[in-house]
Amino acid sequence: MPEHIPRPRALMPLWLAVLVAAASGWLMDLSYPDVAAWILAFPATGLLLLALIGRRAGGALLVGLVHGLVFYLLLVSWTARYLGPIPWFALAGLEALMTAVAVIPIALAYRWLPRAFPGALTRLVALPAAVAALWVGRELVVGALPYSGFPWARLGMTQSASPLAAVSSWVGVSGLSFLMVFVVAVLIESIRMRLRRRPVRLLIPVAGVVLLFVVPAFPTAATGSLRIGAVQGNGPSGYFDDRAPYSIIDAQTDATRPLYGEDVDLLVWPEGSVDGDPFQDANLARRLTLVTNRADAPLLANAATERDGEYFNTSMLWLPDGTAEQTHDKRHPVPFGEYVPDRAFYNAIVPDLIGLIQREYTPGTNSPIMDVDGALVGLAICFDVIYDDVISEGVTGGAEVLVLQTNNADFRGTDENLQQLAFARMRAIETGRSVVNISTVGTSQIIRPDGSAVAFLDADEAGAMLEDVELRSGLTAGVVLGPWVQQVLLWGGLAALLVGWWSARRRA
Repeated sequence: MPEHIPRPRALMPLWLAVLVAAASGWLMDLSYPDVAAWILAFPATGLLLLALIGRRAGGALLVGLVHGLVFYLLLVSWTARYLGPIPWFALAGLEALMTAVAVIPIALAYRWLPRAFPGALTRLVALPAAVAALWVGRELVVGALPYSGFPWARLGMTQSASPLAAVSSWVGVSGLSFLMVFVVAVLIESIRMRLRRRPVRLLIPVAGVVLLFVVPAFPTAATGSLRIGAVQGNGPSGYFDDRAPYSIIDAQTDATRPLYGEDVDLLVWPEGSVDGDPFQDANLARRLTLVTNRADAPLLANAATERDGEYFNTSMLWLPDGTAEQTHDKRHPVPFGEYVPDRAFYNAIVPDLIGLIQREYTPGTNSPIMDVDGALVGLAICFDVIYDDVISEGVTGGAEVLVLQTNNADFRGTDENLQQLAFARMRAIETGRSVVNISTVGTSQIIRPDGSAVAFLDADEAGAMLEDVELRSGLTAGVVLGPWVQQVLLWGGLAALLVGWWSARRRA
């Protein structure tokens, strides 16, 4: 007969677990900008795990829902900046509900695995590894569903200003999320197993924590430099801004003037830097051509374009001869921002809000790479910075520098631009590439491959940055292994849970 092992009990009553989950969500929000207290991501993770230990599915669902509501309502409060509470509550509620469902496997892992495989090694290594893998699986599902998902809140992204950020260059952002949760889960089990009474065993988790903080960035090779001028026009580029015709390109042009006569290899304007489609508007085309000739450099601009009855969010490399053969269309248009999925359904619910979004953008399929006089530039437009596929395609395709164009005008005065800037910084470290993050209204920065800023423009001010931006080649392990790490963790976590369920059932 198999040895009978009692079922685990919850560490706290459900009412207390709900309060702890709420505190976890609050601390997790503080780990992201504006506060950006990255160290708080660890106690936030620990509190959520403590609230889940020993819980059944129903209790875990409630704990996850409370955590998710507090976290997302705080994190994405900027979505209410112009459209009011409905989009804010809808996005936060959906993400919270998906989080609630997705933490149930974590709670079940805490119930099943110790019973299935009793022993110190399971408690100290296998259980934390399974919990961390299931956490990453939750991030991947929430980041992919529905409507291409919203991978805005991955745990690893909290570490852009921390010494741990370099770890992402080895295992990717998802790999960093795994290691963070693993360390927290190991520390929890160490305390529950009273390893402080066995100092030798306690050295194992302590050594793991120390190792994470001293890992150097994966090396890439310098290949030269590109003198890039990046311009933040601070024009009326918001969806609801009052503006006269051509006022956006006027603002961009005015802010570009200090760069005329300077040595510039590439001029960069942000997303939404041109008022209309320059391929359809001859006046806009002439203005762009004039700017490129006065700057004596190609101009990477962005505008809404129309082709064959479809609309695209398009970046284009405008040349002094008035042509722009190299273009890139945004890969992941924002649902309910740049298009409305299932429009008839949502229009029946909130017709006033849905009616505001008249233009339906089509996802791009062309390459996110442009050749600037032999230097390859990788692109990501606005929220595309949070999608691994766009960044990976650019870097694996040979991009030596990343240019991230964005329009934050609809979120003036909120944390959105700082959160996005932190993600840009994380991409620099993960890929070993310099990043030019340029916004219509700020905050804009030119970022070194180590994540430090070499130049910046504050929010709500017009200006231009001009720097010799380092070009680098070679792929980090994070770029090469990152997608594989995600798949191993996703399916490995589920496999561990199923094996644990089967073995625990046999021991029951």
